[in-house]
Amino acid sequence: MSATAASFLPARAALTGRRPPPAQGGFTLLEVLLAFVVFALSFTVVLEILSGSMRNTIRAREYTEVALIAQSVLDQVGFDIPLEADSRTAAESGDYRWEVQVYAFAGTPQNARSLELGELTGVDLLEVECVISWGESPRQHSARFTTVKAVLRERAAAGQPRRSS
Repeated sequence: MSATAASFLPARAALTGRRPPPAQGGFTLLEVLLAFVVFALSFTVVLEILSGSMRNTIRAREYTEVALIAQSVLDQVGFDIPLEADSRTAAESGDYRWEVQVYAFAGTPQNARSLELGELTGVDLLEVECVISWGESPRQHSARFTTVKAVLRERAAAGQPRRSS
């Protein structure tokens, strides 16, 4: 069709009494598919973020429970759990297993003054290690907590039970 014939189309429609079809509004199939793909990818990313948040929340809850159990167990050392060098105690608390080991405090160059102070004051320093484990293999976890407890030497020499100070 030539350029001059195209210019007569509206005039011809006026002569015949027919109007040209109105322009169709809406989206093409390609636009709808592209919008759906963008929505699906966005939704997938949001779900991944939410599942990661849930995993982090569960992990934080577990570590909080472990820290509270460790604090409770370490508070019992010297009372319900014997505070004697080279001793070991183990038990369970719900889904958590714990083990306490007591060693003579060896010290490090950073805290050598602590050993000297203990010698001068008649205090033995004992290192207490608490290891808490939970979960089943292959997703077993564990956390290690240590502290140093002081014990008067004269109590140990008199045969009295050692209490931490």
